[in-house]
Amino acid sequence: MTDEENLDADGDLGFTPAVVDNAGRAAASPATRRRRAGFRRRAASLAVLVGALTAVGGGYAMLAPSSGADDSTMTSADIEAGRQLYNNSCITCHGANLEGIAGRGPTIVGTGSADVYFQVSTGRMPAPVQGAWELRKVPKFNEKETLQLGAFVQSKGGGPEVPAADANLRGGPEELGEGGELFRLNCASCHGATGHGAPLSAGKIAPDLYRSTDRQLYTAMQVGPENMPVFANNQITPEQKRAIIGYVQAMKESKDPGGAGLGRIGPVAEGLVIWTAGLGVLMVSILWIGARL
Repeated sequence: MTDEENLDADGDLGFTPAVVDNAGRAAASPATRRRRAGFRRRAASLAVLVGALTAVGGGYAMLAPSSGADDSTMTSADIEAGRQLYNNSCITCHGANLEGIAGRGPTIVGTGSADVYFQVSTGRMPAPVQGAWELRKVPKFNEKETLQLGAFVQSKGGGPEVPAADANLRGGPEELGEGGELFRLNCASCHGATGHGAPLSAGKIAPDLYRSTDRQLYTAMQVGPENMPVFANNQITPEQKRAIIGYVQAMKESKDPGGAGLGRIGPVAEGLVIWTAGLGVLMVSILWIGARL
């Protein structure tokens, strides 16, 4: 190639000079710089997308209502399992469509999973016969089966839902005063001032509350089983329900030092019981001796 061709191809110097940056490194070509810029733009876009998805997912996790570890996973398979349990144990009284059967059982359409949980977890249902009230018994179904049965009833007519397994249903110590006042206003007239239960009219009773769990107490207020009224959220708010439950459970957990509690009328000293019983024995002995003489 002639010198003139070299000058035309490579400029006046006959070659393409290397561009060196301030640090002495060879500068990248325009094509390389474009590739690097494109890569940086794609990386930045990916980072923005990941950040947006993380923010949305985190926000949903914080704001969405939690439904508990066990009950939040109620699937169509669980509802089908609940249907099988219903057909085996409930259909003869409550009917194929939950509409109830005269003389056997009422309709449970719209009662929801909360009512199912209270009735089944306390052993009141399934009941052998229909009566004015049902005694608490050993439950026939375990916790999972109870939730499945409730999910089936919920799927048929809606209604109040059972609280989540991990829901905080008990008020703290700072709410005991409020819980006690609410209990005396709304509950003590039937269940007694100490929650030990009391008789009602027509051979019915208000049961004691000392064997009830937080979930059972809450669902009872939601649905009003048997003779109990329904305490909707516009009557007793969820926060007030938690305060009542905290008060009831505090009564159950506190001790009665000094003697027999006698339904918290006491404590009564053992000496008083012995004295009263001793007087009775003494009177019987006197009467027996007098009759012999």
